[in-house]
Amino acid sequence: MQFRVETYTNPYLAAGTTRVDAVLTVTAEGGTQNTGASPTNARQDAVVGLIVDVSGSMQGDRILAARYATRRAIELLEEHVSFFVIAFSSRAEIVAPLRQATRDAKAFADSQVQRLEANGQTYMSLAMGAARNQFAQMPGALHYALFLTDGKNANDDAVNLETILEQCDGVFQCDCRGVGTDWQPGELQKIARKLLGTAQIIAQPAAMEADFRAAIQNAMGRSVGGVRLRLWTPKSARVIACKQMSPEIVVLTDRGTQVDAQTLEYPTGAWGNESRDYYAAFEMSAGEIGDEILACRPSIVYSEAGQEVKAGGPPIVATWTEDEALSARINDHVAHYTGQEELAEAIQHGLEARDRGDVDAATHMLGRHGPA
Repeated sequence: MQFRVETYTNPYLAAGTTRVDAVLTVTAEGGTQNTGASPTNARQDAVVGLIVDVSGSMQGDRILAARYATRRAIELLEEHVSFFVIAFSSRAEIVAPLRQATRDAKAFADSQVQRLEANGQTYMSLAMGAARNQFAQMPGALHYALFLTDGKNANDDAVNLETILEQCDGVFQCDCRGVGTDWQPGELQKIARKLLGTAQIIAQPAAMEADFRAAIQNAMGRSVGGVRLRLWTPKSARVIACKQMSPEIVVLTDRGTQVDAQTLEYPTGAWGNESRDYYAAFEMSAGEIGDEILACRPSIVYSEAGQEVKAGGPPIVATWTEDEALSARINDHVAHYTGQEELAEAIQHGLEARDRGDVDAATHMLGRHGPA
């Protein structure tokens, strides 16, 4: 796997400005493709966990759809992958314990899933704890879970869920799916944010199979785990925000690990052949006019065969200028993610009006952002 880091920023700052915004586009290429023909030793071991809510509210079409979608997801697993299935309600049951996805193992899991019945309450912490124990049996593998529920977590499970999510953090990634309209988005979003996954709605049970299929196919395409975004800053700068912006928004600001006094690392999970965008903001000491000061050296790091692999990107540099035409410009990538597209367009039109000698139009469009 090869990583490439591209940086986009507003390099020119007006006098007194101390904030630098940047977008980092990270692209991974050369990973094992999801063709089903690659040999087992060509990719990192992987474990897929299917976690299904079987509480009483899942009765009827929902449990039928959950059985069908889970069975189809099992069929998609390549033989080099290991997997398990957990059904949870007032307790967590290991429906199919961790095994390699051989034909026999899939057949056994399929037979067990067909017997799932809906009853009891919803205790998400029990499901997460059981999944963590299964993943712990293969500590060196890529760990991915697909979590399905249709309801609100039991009130007396809130504290337990917080605790177990802390224990699951860094152990596995988890995509969450809420079926129907009764589930609580905040609960699934909390799980997804903590475990670097997505939280999405499946409005109709009939759509469950297609969603599961897409999620499993995406998971099968990942070949490198434990990837981190590393941000090194000089003593004159610090990171004040870090988010994954695309393909999903994941707030990472409070997830940074201090490597040393000037370096923070943010978890990004497992990767396949894909591209993601990250937004980072830095607070710096204001420079003098003409100063060009380094704000950050970004890189991607991960471990391969026990060795650290690092892919660096272009440095993020700030230059202070009196030229308001330069300091008012907003990079397209940065504007896209900071919600300033309209502002960027107005500034550009204002600068063009100023160049044409249209003082009134330039004053109106630039306002305090640029001179007439």
